[in-house]
Amino acid sequence: MSEFWYCLKHHAVEGRDGCKNADRLGPYPSEAEAARALEKTQERNEEWDNDPRWNDDVVED
Repeated sequence: MSEFWYCLKHHAVEGRDGCKNADRLGPYPSEAEAARALEKTQERNEEWDNDPRWNDDVVED
């Protein structure tokens, strides 16, 4: 089974022997999924930012 990562340093998809893990997202099961890592991260961030179960603005007394 192949795994792929998205390198934040080089903005490219890499295999197992790429950059250090601190500089990349993954693993992903395909090159195509790794290529959309930043897009997927943005989608998840937006979902979490708009999740009614999570609200950082609540002030408790």
